[in-house]
Amino acid sequence: MPPYRGRFAPTPSGALHFGSLIAALASFLDARQADGQWLLRIEDIDPPRCPPGAADTILRQLEAFGLHWDGPIHWQSDRNEAYAAALENLTSQSLAYPCSCSRKQWRDFPIYPGWCRHGVREPEKPWAWRLRSDKGLRPIMWQDRLFGIQRFDPAELGDVVLKRKDGLWAYQLAVVVDDADQGITDVVRGFDLLDNTPWQRQLQHALGLPEPRYLHLPLIMSRDGQKLSKQNLAPALPVREKEVRPLLHRALAALDQAPPDSLASAPATEQLEWAITHWEVGRIRPEATRQAAAADMAATDPP
Repeated sequence: MPPYRGRFAPTPSGALHFGSLIAALASFLDARQADGQWLLRIEDIDPPRCPPGAADTILRQLEAFGLHWDGPIHWQSDRNEAYAAALENLTSQSLAYPCSCSRKQWRDFPIYPGWCRHGVREPEKPWAWRLRSDKGLRPIMWQDRLFGIQRFDPAELGDVVLKRKDGLWAYQLAVVVDDADQGITDVVRGFDLLDNTPWQRQLQHALGLPEPRYLHLPLIMSRDGQKLSKQNLAPALPVREKEVRPLLHRALAALDQAPPDSLASAPATEQLEWAITHWEVGRIRPEATRQAAAADMAATDPP
């Protein structure tokens, strides 16, 4: 096995929240206990979703919680040539194709029905580029470190978009190219991305890229049963030390690491030192979501 290289890859569409902290913290602890590197990637390939200053806010939040990354920050907005080369490779294998169809046209189907696989239906319209899910590696199987053996047929998920009609690169292609470029050996992220993994493994196989290990984490739900997210207006993580300390302790508890109560008021560096030493993936309960006490864990102490 190559030396451990993990990463945290937020989209700068807003500030980090408690759900983001869970993913960042787990990936950080997993890397540090393995004496590995923990890299930071800013996934800013969708400028309309990335307001000015959001990336800087994320950096301040990570630093406030003691989550210091290794090496330079990797910005997806600088990676156009690498993504274009990957798309050209897929096209040469007949695994990617241009598509003029709109979501409205196929809204009565559960997945995109592949109408443009053998030629663009409306060539006068703007094109997206899609991955042929019915070709290449099938089925996709892997051993998730928490949820065990996973098996998917990508054709049941549909032909995912690789490049949008507006010319922007899509997540699935970018994340695969960047994980390979950064030498990522281990991906730690939320359960909501588990069903993205089949497309990514299909792309890795087609492009001849290494396949990282995957650890998907239970999602933290809000009081109304929704996933904590920026879209659902989850509260932003604080940067003041007096608020960071108890929230970091709650995050360790949410990851089932059973931090001592005495650590709740300790500085972030002290809490992380304890957590790195005691980190055990096997402690995490393999549940897709966590609703119990989620509202309490997501709240910060009053100033």
